[in-house]
Amino acid sequence: MKQLHSYWRVEYVEIPKEQRSQDIFSRIPEGKDESQSLLLFRSSQCYVALNRFPYNAGHLLVIPYRAVSDLTEMNPEERHDLMESIVRAETILKKALQPDAFNIGFNLGEAAGAGISHHLHAHIVPRWKGDTNFMPIISHTRVLPQALENLWRRLREYVQETP
Repeated sequence: MKQLHSYWRVEYVEIPKEQRSQDIFSRIPEGKDESQSLLLFRSSQCYVALNRFPYNAGHLLVIPYRAVSDLTEMNPEERHDLMESIVRAETILKKALQPDAFNIGFNLGEAAGAGISHHLHAHIVPRWKGDTNFMPIISHTRVLPQALENLWRRLREYVQETP
């Protein structure tokens, strides 16, 4: 029997519930080492980071610095910068990973699936034809082809050349 190990998931599974409700998104841009926090790039109102618990390889999060729970709470400058950051992140992923498609969206509110509902964030998930297989259905396991740290380094190569 072969075994698959998704070693990075244990970090998420073991987080106490009271810590899950804390605003981890406000702490990410404060860190000194962007490779540790997987922070890809910053803009004036938002930052983009690799999702530490991804749905697919290259899953990015676009996160406003200011914690708000709904798009209507953002001012026009924040909304504009959020969309520009989404477009830049998508462009970087296209250059670096050459996916066939993307899922881009928000889960606004706990009932919509937001794990951190008090600090909205956009998901950018690269997709490839055939990337959905039996593993998530049968064993509730996703298979990611590259370590997050290596993927972060690969994507960072494209940040400077993608305005």
